[in-house]
Formats: sequence, structure tokens, C-alpha cells
Amino acid sequence: MDFVVDAAHPCLAGHFPGNPVVPGVVVLDHVVAAVEAAHGATGALRMPQVKFLQPLLPGEVATVVLDGTGPRWRFRVLRGDTLVASGEVVAADASTDTAA
Repeated sequence: MDFVVDAAHPCLAGHFPGNPVVPGVVVLDHVVAAVEAAHGATGALRMPQVKFLQPLLPGEVATVVLDGTGPRWRFRVLRGDTLVASGEVVAADASTDTAA
């Protein structure tokens, strides 16, 4: 799923003046939207692991790539070939046992 955060988005006010960067929470909101678009309403989710590797700037096209099947997904957020963020999304009621 592709997304672009417009330069006029209210999340950018003060983040950071003169050098706007899309806040991580906005990037993660798009990850959740991608999970729900692909798999339907999921209820509560948790993200036990998230890494932000590069900033995402307003107006840049980013792509959310999901791997896995519910209730656990790995995700990558890419700007072209550049990895912006990665991590894991888990349905809140899923078992925390990863040995299965």
C-alpha cells in the first residue's frame, strides 16, 4: 500500500520547524491501515518491535509491505528501495509464544 503525507498535514506543525519530518506514529498509522486493508478489521493491535531507519519527508511516496498471515505480520516501509521502518504487528489477543 502506497501513501504520501502532504506537506500541509497538521502532524508536521512543530515536527520540526524549517525541516519537517513525518512523525513515526503517522508512519505506523499507515502500517495499521495496510493490515486492515489486506485482512479486514483486526481489533486491537500491538507492535512489539519497530525500527525507524531513515526519515520520511512530506511529499515522499512510501510503500507498506506486509509479510505473514494474521494474527502476526512483519512489515517494511520503503521509500523507493530505501528501508524507512520495519517491525512486527500482532493482534492484541494473539499468543505471545513465538516458539510455535
